[in-house]
Amino acid sequence: MVKLNTQKIINGIENSFLKTDLPILKIGDNVKVGVKIIEGNKERVQFYEGTIIAKKNSLINTTITVRKIFQGIGIERIFLIHSPKIDSIQVLRSSKVRRSKLYYLRKLKGKASRLKQTFS
Repeated sequence: MVKLNTQKIINGIENSFLKTDLPILKIGDNVKVGVKIIEGNKERVQFYEGTIIAKKNSLINTTITVRKIFQGIGIERIFLIHSPKIDSIQVLRSSKVRRSKLYYLRKLKGKASRLKQTFS
């Protein structure tokens, strides 16, 4: 009985921190994520642009893994989308995919790693 009440309290607190202005994110979307960077006493927004290759849903702990190619090297970064450090998420393009995780893109290079774009 006590465990049930504490879970309700925890869920209530977590729900107050959830962001409501997020776009619908799908696997294969090309996104632009604005991350707040603090340098000394200044704060700025740095954008990270890439393809969502994985998504993990668990309320406040929802994460997306974004992959981009920089100077021929693949870079992946995991973002906690409800984090206060995430300023904005913008969907640039959507792609047609048939997998829930696109880890196979790690092995592909160049034109082979492109995804078929959907127009909607």
